[in-house]
Amino acid sequence: MLQPTLILVYEPEKACLARLSADGYPADRALEISSYLAQSTDLAPEFDLLAAACEKRGLAFKPVELDDAAPVLAKADPTTLVWTLTDGIAYFRGGASPALARLNGLRTIGADDSLFALCQDKFRCGAVLGALGLPMPQAGLARNGEWLLEPPASPKGWFVKPNRLGAKIGIWPDSRIADLGHALELSRRVFSHYRDDVVVQPYVAGRNVRASFLGLKPETGVEALGIFFVDSGGDFQTMADSMALYGETGQAAKDAGTYVEPELEAVGASQPEADRKIRAIAQKLISGLGLKDVFSVDFRVEADDAVHLIEFEVCPGLPCFDFRDYCRREWGMNLADAMAQTAASRLRS
Repeated sequence: MLQPTLILVYEPEKACLARLSADGYPADRALEISSYLAQSTDLAPEFDLLAAACEKRGLAFKPVELDDAAPVLAKADPTTLVWTLTDGIAYFRGGASPALARLNGLRTIGADDSLFALCQDKFRCGAVLGALGLPMPQAGLARNGEWLLEPPASPKGWFVKPNRLGAKIGIWPDSRIADLGHALELSRRVFSHYRDDVVVQPYVAGRNVRASFLGLKPETGVEALGIFFVDSGGDFQTMADSMALYGETGQAAKDAGTYVEPELEAVGASQPEADRKIRAIAQKLISGLGLKDVFSVDFRVEADDAVHLIEFEVCPGLPCFDFRDYCRREWGMNLADAMAQTAASRLRS
């Protein structure tokens, strides 16, 4: 009898760094870009814990680097479940993993491959989310100093971020702007550094919120969302802020005693109406867009309970402080046990 197997496909930072360097990116830019894959670096030391957690539940565990995934998945038997740790369609290539799983008739954890592509293109994603009636800020799009689409007027100014790179962050402290000429200057800088367009959205005030979800059981619904204010002391996260939390840079900060995690505070404790709105938005993302199993959604929440949807992620940072905290609070498990239990419940459903 075949033993069910959980295959975790991940793209290592070093493999991405080497590929970007070979493609002509300067060393410092390639390092910045590859740092978004730090969750692979952070989770790798726990592969033995994951294997033990899976074994307790009658599963085999097999971590597979993305460059090796095609032949491994082609040979996998039907009892295999594929969990893709890292996404990407541009600088990163993890979006190929669920497509390969589908090609080989294998079951997967998470959204289908079409959403892996959509969520990595902020402009297209925003158009889809707006069409669903969700509270997503409208966006303009610029490339190397030229407007492809001008953003709407905004009395509070605008926020500029790369279209396909990473998450919701602005790259630099001046990513919040007061005039659109500065937006075009930033688009030149982004294009020069990262070869990417920029999304220019009206600035929305409020506190940063992360909603995390892991469907430990197939029937799990939005009641299991963990919805928390994430306060890091700044209005928004920059590239430097992100690099300081994860991967080798984050580990160096821990070793030096300078590592500081942002504070987490349950939204429902102080703003229950905002919590309710966020759960309703998440339900629409599940039913209307197809999010499932494991995801996160980022918001800005104002003091009057106005909620602004910023983005969703189909590959949330599982080893990050906020997702670990969510697993402990919601499921009473460490990350390895939560992942193994989720896989076991899917393979037996």
